[in-house]
Amino acid sequence: MKKVFTKLAVVVATAVSISASAQAQITMRASHQFPGGKGDPRDEMVQIVAKEMKAAGVDIQVYPGASLFKPNDQWNALVSGQLDIAAFPLDYASGKIGAFSATLMPGLVRNHDRAARLNSSPFMKEIKAKIEKAGVMVVADAWLAGAVASKKGCIRKPDDIKGQKIRAAGPTFAQMWQQAGASIVNIPSSEAYNALQTGVADGTDTSAGSFISFRLYEQVKCLTAPGDNALWFMYEPVVISKKSYDKLSADQKKALMAAGKKSEEYFNAESRKLDDKMVEVFKKNNVEVVTLTPEEYDAWIKIAQQSSYKVFADEVPDGKKLIDAALAVK
Repeated sequence: MKKVFTKLAVVVATAVSISASAQAQITMRASHQFPGGKGDPRDEMVQIVAKEMKAAGVDIQVYPGASLFKPNDQWNALVSGQLDIAAFPLDYASGKIGAFSATLMPGLVRNHDRAARLNSSPFMKEIKAKIEKAGVMVVADAWLAGAVASKKGCIRKPDDIKGQKIRAAGPTFAQMWQQAGASIVNIPSSEAYNALQTGVADGTDTSAGSFISFRLYEQVKCLTAPGDNALWFMYEPVVISKKSYDKLSADQKKALMAAGKKSEEYFNAESRKLDDKMVEVFKKNNVEVVTLTPEEYDAWIKIAQQSSYKVFADEVPDGKKLIDAALAVK
């Protein structure tokens, strides 16, 4: 009888062990709008997190190229817990939370070194507090420099964009381009190629990564690259739904933050290379490439102050305070 009880105890213990193991294995879905498997650093960021989390018992299935959720649908899906993880341009959710427009504000960042300093600033602490209050958490920070390009010619001065149909990445750039005399085409970057090809748009602004990944060099005549005076920087972090995060064990949460740090370090190195790669690829495809002089940059900032900065300060609670906090980072 003793042997029977011993065997029974072993069976029960094994079953409990298998059950606990099964419960520890979690499957999550990660979404983004960027091409997968083609070296886009934003896809790579998510892939790094997925690879690192596998050892912690979390299987993250990555859906690139807007194959799971449309770009603008991802924020609501994260908040509700329908989507677990995303590489997400935060400004895409500015319609829900106006303060997020500050993460794609003309001239607010200007270069990569300043972007890195912003991450630990009071400005970004306030932005991250708003992200978490909405039910989402940042896993890895990411700032991309961007550019503007046109089928009609080089955009250096505000007068150069007058009369053009421009795809704008977000409301702050749309307001600045409109103030300079452009009309706005409201589509995500993943649809910019087709819009340029069909004449729906004459030009577009977007990140250096998207300019390459979406092969926009095939559709434009001139690119205004970031250089030393970048108007365009966008915050595109890897984020996780708070509901999904809360399902993780303490060890898995620790592993996720470690994976995020590794992902962020990779991206910080790659993002600086993207600008040079973009210039190289566009020149190779016979696209003229220019950069703004300090005087041309200042002319655009004046337009931004009359439009996007003013609208943000007027319409977003503590908007001016947020802009001032960002500009205070040296």
